[in-house]
Amino acid sequence: MQTKITLIYDNPVDADAFEDAFPEQLAAARTVPGVRNVEASKVWPKEDGSPTPAHRLLDLYFDDYDAASAAVQTDEAARLFESVSKRATGGVRIVFAAVEGRSDLTQEADLLAAGSAR
Repeated sequence: MQTKITLIYDNPVDADAFEDAFPEQLAAARTVPGVRNVEASKVWPKEDGSPTPAHRLLDLYFDDYDAASAAVQTDEAARLFESVSKRATGGVRIVFAAVEGRSDLTQEADLLAAGSAR
């Protein structure tokens, strides 16, 4: 079953410094052996201005749990996690998760619309 490793970056001490360094982590994530897809996301600010529950997420997708487990033992992953530990001044949580399903609803709607237009 497809597996992803998610890094949940808590709010950093200096958000600007974190953002300046984030491209380095993104580039390092792309070099991890076996990674099939890398997805970065930034948490929207709250409308009331209160702190968000996290600052960013970084997802690394692998074919399966074994591939993800093997990947974290590589030199490339060590470089990524070293960078993360230096830059994630607010803390970071790392989880492995089974990807149970994904749907691109926009693409599905476009396909349905194209089929009904015929």
